[in-house]
Amino acid sequence: MRMFWVLCIILLLWLVLAQSCMTMRQPDDEAKKKFGAAGVQLTTATITVDGHHLHYAITGSDTLPTLFFVHGTPGSWDAFEHYLMDKDLQQKFRMVSIDRPGFGYSDYGKPFHLAVQSQIISPLFTVLNNHKPMFIAGHSLGGPMVVKLVADNPNTFSAMVVLSGSIDPAEEKPEKWRPVLYKTPLNFFVPGAMRPSNEELWYLKKDLIDLEKDFSKITCPVYFIHGTADTWVPPGNVEYGKKMLVNASHVEETLIPGANHFIPWTKFNEIKAVLLKLY
Repeated sequence: MRMFWVLCIILLLWLVLAQSCMTMRQPDDEAKKKFGAAGVQLTTATITVDGHHLHYAITGSDTLPTLFFVHGTPGSWDAFEHYLMDKDLQQKFRMVSIDRPGFGYSDYGKPFHLAVQSQIISPLFTVLNNHKPMFIAGHSLGGPMVVKLVADNPNTFSAMVVLSGSIDPAEEKPEKWRPVLYKTPLNFFVPGAMRPSNEELWYLKKDLIDLEKDFSKITCPVYFIHGTADTWVPPGNVEYGKKMLVNASHVEETLIPGANHFIPWTKFNEIKAVLLKLY
C-alpha cells in the first residue's frame, strides 16, 4: 500500500512538472543578454496573423539580404543562435530565426499542420521585405516547412537550404503509438515542447503526402545538406528531393560523411560554407 502511494505522489509530481519542463525556449531578455555579451545586438518581435502570434529574432543590418532559419521539432528560434551570432554571416545577411507555430513564443503548445503554419509564417516575409534577396534554411521538420513556404510564396526566395530535412513520405516510420499519447489523458504526462512535437510528427505523415504537389512549384536553387549516418532522417530524403524538384534552377547536395541528424550544431562550419556562397 505504501508503494502505491509513493507511485501516486511521483506521478502527481511529474504531472505538475511536465507542464513547465523541457519548454526548449528562452526568454527574450536572457537571449539579448547572451548576445550582448558576445557583442551582437539581438532584436526580437512578435506579429499577429489571424489571431495567431508569430515570434522571431533578428541580427544584422536591415540593408542586407535576409536569411531566414526554421527549426525542427521540438525547438525554437535559438536552435540557430550560433548562426545569428556569427560575424562572417552578419556581414552578408540580416538573419531571422523563427519560432514555428506551436513552439517558443509562437502559440506555444498548440500543434499545427504544415499548411496552417505556412499561412501563419508567410506574412512575415512581407513585413520584413527590404527589397533585397531573401533566402531560407530549415532543419529536420523545418525542411518540409521551408519547402511549403517557398512553394506558397513564389518569386520570394533566391535559394532554399534543406538541412537533414524529413521530406520523403516513404522514409517515415509508421509510429502508430503517437495518437495514443495526444488523444488520451496520457498527453498530460508528456513534458513541455514534446507535446506539440509528438502531435505534429503524427500530422507529418499526411502532410508529406500533401506536400508532393508543392515541389514542382519551386524554381529557385536548392541546397541539401545531410549526414550520411543520419538514422532519424535517412539520407534517402535527399534523393527524393532531387527527384521531385523538377523545376528548380539548380539542385546541389552536400553529404557529410559519418554525420548524424544534429548537423546544425555539430557541422556548423560545413553549413556556414554553403550559406556564405548563397549570395
